[in-house]
Amino acid sequence: MQLNQLVRRLVKAPAFTIIAVLTLAIGIGANSAIFSVVRGVLLKPLPYSDPDALVAVDHAAPGINLPSVGAAPFLYYTYREQSKAFQDIGLWRRDNASVTGLAEPEQILTIRVTDGVLPLLGVTPFLGRLFTPADDSPNAPLTIILSYGYWQSRFGGDPAAIGRRLLVDGNAHEIIGVLPASFRFLDRNPAAFRPLGFDRNKVFIGNFSYQAIARLAPAVGLPAATADVRRLIPTAISAFPPVPGFSVSMFKESRLGPALKPLKDDLVGDVGRVLWLIMGTIALVLLIACANVANLLLVRTDSRQQELAVRAALGAGWERIAGELVAESVVLGIAGGIVGLGFAYGGVRLLIALAPANLPRLNEIAIDAPVLAFTFAISVFAGMLFGVIPVLKYARPHLNATLRSAGRTASLSRERHRARNTLVVAQVALALVLLVASGLMIRTFQALRHVDPGFTRPDDLLTMRISIPQSAVPNPDDVVRMQQAIAEKISTVSGVASVGLATTIPMEGQGGWSDPVFPEDKAGTESKAPVLRSFKFIAPGLLQTMGNSVIAGRDYTWDDLYSKRDVAIVSENLARELWRDPRAAIGKRIRETNKSAWREIIGVVNDERDDGVDKPAPAFVCWPLLMRNFEGNDVFTMRTVAVIVRSSRAASSGFLNEVSRAVWAVNPNLPLANVRTMRDVYDRSLARTSFTLVMLGISGAMALLLGIAGIYGVISYAVSQRSREIGIRMALGARREEVTRMFVGQGLQLAGAGIVLGLAATIALTRLIASLLFDVSPIDPATYIGVSVGLAGAAMLASYVPALRAARVDPVESLRAE
Repeated sequence: MQLNQLVRRLVKAPAFTIIAVLTLAIGIGANSAIFSVVRGVLLKPLPYSDPDALVAVDHAAPGINLPSVGAAPFLYYTYREQSKAFQDIGLWRRDNASVTGLAEPEQILTIRVTDGVLPLLGVTPFLGRLFTPADDSPNAPLTIILSYGYWQSRFGGDPAAIGRRLLVDGNAHEIIGVLPASFRFLDRNPAAFRPLGFDRNKVFIGNFSYQAIARLAPAVGLPAATADVRRLIPTAISAFPPVPGFSVSMFKESRLGPALKPLKDDLVGDVGRVLWLIMGTIALVLLIACANVANLLLVRTDSRQQELAVRAALGAGWERIAGELVAESVVLGIAGGIVGLGFAYGGVRLLIALAPANLPRLNEIAIDAPVLAFTFAISVFAGMLFGVIPVLKYARPHLNATLRSAGRTASLSRERHRARNTLVVAQVALALVLLVASGLMIRTFQALRHVDPGFTRPDDLLTMRISIPQSAVPNPDDVVRMQQAIAEKISTVSGVASVGLATTIPMEGQGGWSDPVFPEDKAGTESKAPVLRSFKFIAPGLLQTMGNSVIAGRDYTWDDLYSKRDVAIVSENLARELWRDPRAAIGKRIRETNKSAWREIIGVVNDERDDGVDKPAPAFVCWPLLMRNFEGNDVFTMRTVAVIVRSSRAASSGFLNEVSRAVWAVNPNLPLANVRTMRDVYDRSLARTSFTLVMLGISGAMALLLGIAGIYGVISYAVSQRSREIGIRMALGARREEVTRMFVGQGLQLAGAGIVLGLAATIALTRLIASLLFDVSPIDPATYIGVSVGLAGAAMLASYVPALRAARVDPVESLRAE
């Protein structure tokens, strides 16, 4: 049969065609949208020259239980000079910089790199040049390379920007290049790049504050590169001196080893597992949609019995009839795919607009040619999948006699119901799998919401970062005095309850400072590899502002800082680990190296979920923001700090304007960066769970609607086909309630069978999401029972409407019609 004839036949049945196409469009569109995400994030190669040769050079330290410690300059020099596996290697780290002299002061994201990083990515500058080894040498003239976007926004795309000076952190940097508009550094969008400028003569063992990218030499694979790095690590340890206060044996005890991985895998992280899980759940939705359309086709084909019988009698072979039925189904599938593409496009646009915090490579997600090909393939597959069921039921040769004998008044046999009922049972079973998965994620989200993060009322906390360049304020004491003046000025703003200063914000995810802690009463362990602890640097008032609890002892005072007293505050879990009782920690002494001064513990603060509410609270030390003799520094302070403001007005834009003016009243050249409420930070830490919950929730809702629609359709069709039987029953005295119960019972039987099968499948499949759950078992009785009862209730409601219609059948009219 020609295509135009198939289309005309479908157009003549508009209700059937519209319902079938929309049902398929939901399933196909959802699959196309998720596939575009999977392709953009997981499958598409990185947009660099020969991306398969790029690796992230990480390291593990099993001796101190750290699976990832990053990279360090002493390893970088060793690999670059002696490695046989790498063409080149480079170090980089993210950094914030203050830019002044263009307009209002602003803080921008910059990437600090060694000279080889951009060339090994295969970048050709749009204007100017890239860094050379001379630019990356110590005491070299300061240079900077701009991103295309920053060049456009701040210099209007003027080529004369090359050679101009840009005031960054108070120092003039010469602009030597502009990168192409299409270039993106991994998953970051920095405004500029600056050289790291290491001095090889001042490099020590340690300083794992960097990340490394390398390009493999030709014909070298990841295993060979890993073996080469393992060979060179002892060489690096023996070639450089340890950080003052540490010993070489400590690094040997840590059992430093390679942890190389393809650069794309390092960028994507563990989000791949979540995306494939979501892809699988959306595929189940498509199967449910196909089952729904197959049921519609069974009803439609059943109404064409006489037509098919006549054609068979006139000599049409069953192969020809089967081919026409499948062709009609494929046309429906392609139509559903076309409409589904519209749904997919809207879904992808919405996803990109929402920009989930845990989803890398958002700029790579698009409805492109491979996504179109995937959509066409699943449209044809879906059409053939649901089209084969009416073919098997009505187009086989041995059914020709049945088709010819079918009469208008014949009641449908149990066998003729079986196919439709089986499809509904399958729909309910698949829907239950998705609903249980959604329910488990809801329970996980609820459990995470009830975890005490260690601070209070995040909606009332406004956070921002300020950085005081050394060129502007050289003296460390004066830096802290300016930071104190800023905090005191902000405290005068209407509605401000308190202000705190710290180097890290809980759950911010920017990483912190981790180093060993040596307790005085456990001396003799300095030569062994100690466990690393998180370091924070805080000022007086931070604990009060965050709503932390001082378990024992006291907070810092400004006199502690300016007098540079050797004091410290530790977390409750660190105090319990070392001294069992937080109160026993007061008066004990610790230090950060075996050459530092001993520092007396004056306070113990409650634990804080710094890494996210789904991660254990790390043990940490809160050091004063101004110290003496800290890790080799005569006077130590942190020039970049987070300012945390507690106020009921925290979320209002007018409040931010007042806070900005307060900061600029102290120093008009200090930009405010990363301005957001603590609620934003908190919600961002739940991004992966929220994203998975929303996607599984959408899948579960679609599956529930399609499954209930299937039950409703089967019961409605049964009512329409059994009107004569219903009339006879009621003529013989059957009550309306009995007729209603009969059809509701039929719907519940179908739902019950689906629930039983679904529970068995769910127990096997939900273990796949066990790693995404928090404080919830994959076999959670409350979720399983709740979903089962809810699904049975929905099935009862879906059956009740056609059952009521059956109870209103007039027996006289029904018998007369027959």
